[in-house]
Amino acid sequence: MSGSDESPVEPGAASGPEFGRTAGGGMAAKIRDTEWENPVAGVFASVVEEPGSAKPDPIIVADEVERRFGGLVAVDVQHVEFQRGAITALIGPNGAGKTTFFNLLSGFDHPDDGTVRFDGESVTGVPPHLLAQRGMVRTFQLTKVLGKLSVLENMKLGNQGQAGESMWKALVKPLWRDQERKVEAKALQILDEFNMIHMKDEFAGALSGGQRKLLEMARSLMTDPKVIMLDEPMAGVNPALTQSLLGHVKRMRSQGITVVFVEHDMDVVRDISDWVVVMAEGIVVAEGTAASVGANPAVIDAYLGTSHASLTEGN
Repeated sequence: MSGSDESPVEPGAASGPEFGRTAGGGMAAKIRDTEWENPVAGVFASVVEEPGSAKPDPIIVADEVERRFGGLVAVDVQHVEFQRGAITALIGPNGAGKTTFFNLLSGFDHPDDGTVRFDGESVTGVPPHLLAQRGMVRTFQLTKVLGKLSVLENMKLGNQGQAGESMWKALVKPLWRDQERKVEAKALQILDEFNMIHMKDEFAGALSGGQRKLLEMARSLMTDPKVIMLDEPMAGVNPALTQSLLGHVKRMRSQGITVVFVEHDMDVVRDISDWVVVMAEGIVVAEGTAASVGANPAVIDAYLGTSHASLTEGN
């Protein structure tokens, strides 16, 4: 490459990889088109397809979790387990209690009764920032980006245990300079994988809705999570970005990350989920594969209706 064509070196990434510079560059297309290995293939073969069924290696377990708002019982989950390393879809009609249950699992709300265990330890009432330190992070149906910070700055904020967050250490640059370079290099690498490296200096508030969802998912990976919980990740996203998001979710599973997601798009559920949990009126009414819940009369009555065909077509 001639000197006139040479791209500037990214901060903190000297002698590092050459990132994609424009939309379509980087690793995004490869991630989208790769057939990622499914490490939990066959794990559910012996699991009984019924509410509250035991899983071989659950990472999240909810027992007798109840959340009330006045006289309304929004969530009344007797027992549910989420398999480690799997992609589990949480589906149900509007008002079924899915997002409320998500909030209870991820620490953004507290149950009135019951317990939640994460990785073998009780986390009932543990605030979300401490859960994030333990390895559980989530995204939101309405994205939560810091609009007046750049995309890169949003990414860097997701990294755990930064020395510069201490008021006293922040005053002494040598104490955090090397770590800051590593954090920035990590952020740039993940942005490249999400086809957002060319947006790194843009304000996050200027991104489209779909791009903000990509940013939230990318930022969640800065924490090196064990579990990522996605609340309607495909809602309002155009088809091209949907395919990109699906590729990233499958890649997460191939890396051993557990994914739990709320979704209304049955094509998405059928495409990526290993297991499906169905809620209606605050309770779990069914569990199983996408095909089996699509044939479950309780699910059809509670939620799927005419969408039933989209789950069972071709099976």
